Amino acid sequence: MTLSRTHRRDTACVVSRTYRTEQSNLASGALSTGIDDRRGRKQRLKSLADQLATVRAQWCERAAFFHAEDLRYMRFLVPPGSRVLELGCGIGDLLAALEPSYGVGVDFSERMVEQARGRHPGLEFVVGDVEDGACIASLSGPFDFIIYSDTVGSLEDLQGTLELVHSQCERHTRVIIAYYAYFWDPLLKLAERCGRKMPTHAQNALSTDAIVALMHLADLDMVKREWRQLLPVDLWGIGQWINRYIATLPGIRRLALRNYVVGRSLRRGGVPPSSASVIVPCRNERGNIEPAVTRLPKFCADIEIIFVEGHSQDGTYEEALRVRAAYPECDIKVLRQDGVGKADAVFKGFAHARGEVLLILDADLTTPPEQLTKFWEALAAGKAEYAHGTRLTYPMEREAMRFLNLLANWGFSILFSWLLNQRITDTLCGTKVLRKTDYLRLRAGHGYFGDFDPFGDFDLIFGAAKLSLKTVEIPIRYAARQ
Repeated sequence: MTLSRTHRRDTACVVSRTYRTEQSNLASGALSTGIDDRRGRKQRLKSLADQLATVRAQWCERAAFFHAEDLRYMRFLVPPGSRVLELGCGIGDLLAALEPSYGVGVDFSERMVEQARGRHPGLEFVVGDVEDGACIASLSGPFDFIIYSDTVGSLEDLQGTLELVHSQCERHTRVIIAYYAYFWDPLLKLAERCGRKMPTHAQNALSTDAIVALMHLADLDMVKREWRQLLPVDLWGIGQWINRYIATLPGIRRLALRNYVVGRSLRRGGVPPSSASVIVPCRNERGNIEPAVTRLPKFCADIEIIFVEGHSQDGTYEEALRVRAAYPECDIKVLRQDGVGKADAVFKGFAHARGEVLLILDADLTTPPEQLTKFWEALAAGKAEYAHGTRLTYPMEREAMRFLNLLANWGFSILFSWLLNQRITDTLCGTKVLRKTDYLRLRAGHGYFGDFDPFGDFDLIFGAAKLSLKTVEIPIRYAARQ
């Protein structure tokens, strides 16, 4: 039976008044200490959640703009068809909106879970305490994404709770914590008093720095963090414009209401890679084909070299065939690209690669082949999932990069650092490295940003950001082209 709008509003107001009466009674009573107080707080949280269960959807309707903006960014982080676990799921609306192939929600309120099961019968909902290790271990994981949406504000032991999720993680699993900026507390409490926000008990005061520190203690490595929603109300379209174009500016973004931290498990690094494919896109580089082979270090036991030739006029293709025959001990493939442009050559090489790790080496050898060892070691040790070189740290050889190219690099680094909220100093360095499994996931979402990059640099950088891969820049010595 559908409640009328007036009845829903009256019910919500009754719950709000009940909550305020309860708070007043608690303030006048004696507070217990130690474990009894913690149990009492959890029981009060559960009691309030049970009271709010039947009107939770109506409270969300009142803050529809806020929840829509939150969902927009969560959908950027979590692609449809993922295996998703939400800890502290409430009535399950966020979990359902992410369109998981397999979705599990956990909440300690039986009434919230009852509502979630009725609203979203295609998902699995469990009554349980997210701070209970037995409850987390019993779930049917692992998952691609584990989400705490506003749950961390009510936890008694955030570090201990985060340590529990390792059992549900794989190497690629991302743990997402969404929370509010605690300095917004006065405004949020005022909104509660005015009936514009759902009632809550006192929440933990956690900045993104504090969350990152606790994740570190729990062996979760921070991959990215973001601040969104400077204006959590629509205001006739003004709120959306401000949130998209003003709230993301450096400095200003720190004032936003909504905080996101994405991490990965350091205990679930997976099996270290044992093979690599070095992709060498080449066009009119006949003189560098053999040095690319002879100078390449043996950084792992199983290396294949793939030359992808781009319709050269100087016999590069024929030279690559000669080198392949001259070095039978090396696993060398020679391909000729079908289209044009470096991106076409690189992605063809990736498609034919058998190695677990993909490395790009420009055939002009301005990035010395000897430098690839650093990139391999960063991925093999789990310090990076996507690594690209930066040529702007060490002094360059004379005339290695023209002044206008240098200006363009600086411009792109400022733009990309702003767009991705991550310091990137050299977007156009050709040396980029990632696992093939991550590349296949990246390629599957290729159309998200559009097809605009003939070089492939931006495809890989944006794709790595979309997948929340751990990104590391590695300084290299940039040589003048021979």
